[in-house]
Amino acid sequence: MDIGGDAEEFSRRVQVRFVTKLRPPFKVPSNSIAIPSNLTRMGLSAVVNNLLEAGNNDWKSEPFDFLINGELVRMSLEEFLLAKGISAEKILEIEYIKAVVPRSEEEPSLHDDWVSAVDGSNPGFILTGCYDGLGRIWKTAGLCSHVLEGHSAAVTSVSIVKPKGMESTTDVLVATASKDRTLRLWKFDVKESKDYPSKIRAYKIMRGHNSSVQSVAAQPSGDMVCSGSWDSRINLWRTNELDKEGHLVSIKKRKMDNEDEESQSEGEAVSTFVGHTQCVSTVVWPENETVYSASWDHTIRRWDVETGKDSLNMFCGKVINCLDVGGESSALIAAGGSDPTLRIWDPRKPGTLAPIFQFSSHTSWISACKWHNKSWFHLVSASYDGKVMLWDLRTAWPLAVLDSHKDKVLCADWWKGDSVISGGVDSKLCISSGIYVQ
Repeated sequence: MDIGGDAEEFSRRVQVRFVTKLRPPFKVPSNSIAIPSNLTRMGLSAVVNNLLEAGNNDWKSEPFDFLINGELVRMSLEEFLLAKGISAEKILEIEYIKAVVPRSEEEPSLHDDWVSAVDGSNPGFILTGCYDGLGRIWKTAGLCSHVLEGHSAAVTSVSIVKPKGMESTTDVLVATASKDRTLRLWKFDVKESKDYPSKIRAYKIMRGHNSSVQSVAAQPSGDMVCSGSWDSRINLWRTNELDKEGHLVSIKKRKMDNEDEESQSEGEAVSTFVGHTQCVSTVVWPENETVYSASWDHTIRRWDVETGKDSLNMFCGKVINCLDVGGESSALIAAGGSDPTLRIWDPRKPGTLAPIFQFSSHTSWISACKWHNKSWFHLVSASYDGKVMLWDLRTAWPLAVLDSHKDKVLCADWWKGDSVISGGVDSKLCISSGIYVQ
C-alpha cells in the first residue's frame, strides 16, 4: 500500500508499520506501508486517520502523537531518523497514541481580581484563591457554589485537605493562605444545592507567621497542613481542634450584629522548619513523613516531618517560584522560577544535582508546574508570558500551548485527569478539557 500525494512524489519513502496500545476502533491494519519520509506529526496523523476511516465510515478525525523507540516525534521522519541514527532500510515501527491536547475550552469563570491559586485535586469541584481576599468553590465553569470569606488581604495559596473518615461524606475541608499572615481552615457540605453562592466562615484561624503566607499544602493523611512564608519559615499546623497535648482548643465567639458569629478556634503551629534564608515560595507534601519546599534563596529542600531536619538541600542558582513532586515512582522534582526554563531533577541519582530535563519554550518566569497524578511523563506549566504548556518527558517540545489568558498566568493544575485549569492576572479561571493522558 502506498500513501502520499503529488507533493511528496519525489520524496524518499520509508516502510513503516503503525502499532498502538489503543483498543478498537483505534487499531489500523498491521501490514507495513510506504510513506514519504518528509511527513511530520500532522502528516502521520492524517495517514493514520485515513487508514482508520477506510475501515470505518463513521470515523471522526482524531489527533495523534507518534513514538519511535519510546521517544515522541517532533520533526519530520527523515530528520528524526537522522538525528537518532536509525536506519531507514528496514521496516520502522511507529507507535501512535491519542494526542495530549485539549479538545474543548470552557467559558472562563470570572473573578473580581487576580486569580492567584487553584486546586483541582477533587473531581467534584475546583477551589480558587483570589486577590480580593476570597476563596471560591466552582462546581463547573461559571457556577460558583461557595464563597470563603474572612481574609483581610489577597489569598495566595489554597489546598484541599482529605482527612481520613471524611471520604464517604459530602463534607469538604480546605485550607487557604493569605498575605494577611494567616491560614484558615474551612468545612462545608459540597453537595449543598443552592441557586446562589453560600458564604462560609473559617472554623479555624492559624496565626504564627511574621509575614505574608505564600503557600499551603495538606498532609496526605489530612491530619496537618504546612505553610511557607516570606518570613523564611515553614510551619506545620493541625487540622483538628486538638493542641499539642491532645486537649480541645478553646473556641472563641464574637458578637456581630447582636448575633453570635460562627465558632472559630485559633491555631498555633505545632512545628517550625528553619533553614531557608528568603521567602519560602512553595511547599508540597507528597508523603506523610516528607515535605518539600522551594525558596527565593535558590534552594529546594526536603524535610523529615518528625525531626524537622532537611535531608536534601539542592542549590538551583535561580529564584524558585513553584515546585511539584511526581513522575516516575513519584520521585522526580519539577520546578520553575526566575527564568523561562522548567527543570526536572531526580534526587535518587547520586553524585549530581544537575537537572535531568530542561524545557525552555516559555519566554518569561514560570509561575506554576504540576505533575499529572496518573502519568510518569506528563506535567503542566504556567508562566508570566501568558501561556500554559503541556509537557511529556519524551520530547523537548511542548505537546500543547494554551493561549486562554490575556495576561500573566499565576497558577495551574490538572482536574478530573483530563482537564487543565488555570488562573491569572486577567481575573479568569480557565478550563481546557478533553485532554487524553495515557
